[in-house]
Amino acid sequence: MKKFTLQSIVFVLVAFMLGCNEFIVVGILSDLVKDFSVSLATVGYLVTIFATVYAVSTPFITVLTSRFPRYKTLLTLIGIFFVGNTLSGLATNFVFMVVSRILTAMTAGSIISLVMTFSSQIAPREKRASLVSWVFAGFSIASVFGVPIGVAISTSIGWRYVFFSISVLTLIVFGLLLFLLPRHVTQTTSSIKNQLTLLLDARIYLGVALVLFSAAAMYGYYTYIRPLLTTAMGFSLGSLNWLLFIIGIMSIINNRLSGKLAEKADSLHRLPKFYIADIILLVLLPLGLSNQIVGLGMILALTLIITILNAPLQLHFLNIADADYPQSLVLASSLSSIFFNFGISLGSATASILVGPIGLNRISFGSAVFAGIALGLVIALNRANKRRVAH
Repeated sequence: MKKFTLQSIVFVLVAFMLGCNEFIVVGILSDLVKDFSVSLATVGYLVTIFATVYAVSTPFITVLTSRFPRYKTLLTLIGIFFVGNTLSGLATNFVFMVVSRILTAMTAGSIISLVMTFSSQIAPREKRASLVSWVFAGFSIASVFGVPIGVAISTSIGWRYVFFSISVLTLIVFGLLLFLLPRHVTQTTSSIKNQLTLLLDARIYLGVALVLFSAAAMYGYYTYIRPLLTTAMGFSLGSLNWLLFIIGIMSIINNRLSGKLAEKADSLHRLPKFYIADIILLVLLPLGLSNQIVGLGMILALTLIITILNAPLQLHFLNIADADYPQSLVLASSLSSIFFNFGISLGSATASILVGPIGLNRISFGSAVFAGIALGLVIALNRANKRRVAH
């Protein structure tokens, strides 16, 4: 049990490490603009490029590396991640930075997929949901605590040392995994075609569509969270950090609630009521923004429930692969992160399109549409699961 606890802590630390690397660019954009002598809009593409490469490359790398032992594959990918992250700290121009970010994005998705796979295999059945939710929480902890610490390092001694600090953390994680990971785990190898048969299962493709539209519902408004807090609700710039901190804490609580929900045998059947609540909050948000307390309360409530599907859906994918597609277990582990990133792109693009024609205060209407689609998908997913049991 002591070893399992240590393994669990290291898995959360891996998610924290990946989250710091992914999110920190947003916090140091102005520093990169100054050093690379490019526009803010150009540097902003680093975020888009990372998310796109992450989403597109993860399934290919996951499938192509599935024939190799998972222990060696995970350590190799973390080694490549270390090189890419260190190169980011050494970048002398924007193109150099883009190449280094592509390298880390290509490995990050497969790393978390393998961590999820190891989590499902080492955790006792009754602790699997809790561990999965804690791994997801690692990303939220990176956003709440890691990024502010990174920004503080950037402003005090320079942005390069942020990446160097993440590299040091990566070496620590590598060393811990070297001793704590099981060397040999049950592993079924198969052709690429056989692995991809997983995606033809209605329980899988409805699930990934649900992840995509849930992420789009969130980022349809969250992309503009700062102007929503300041311009729409009138909070001062000075209070912005505290407000984002509170929202981040709520996100961590969301991960824990998601884990608790995943422990229920009927967790997917409980999801529709959360999407109904999402839709109501998103439709009423434009009215709530006229009052600081009401508006902030509604955003905190959304943060608490809008991604509560994370742990139940991750376990759903893992359990189906475990039972029916053992050759596709790692691919199944990667589906949530892949399609969540696609959802981020869809939601943020929709918000950017809507903000001009209908105004900042009303962009949540787009999110409400995505939440409505997600509600239909979760109902369809539950029916597909019911049909499978009946057969």
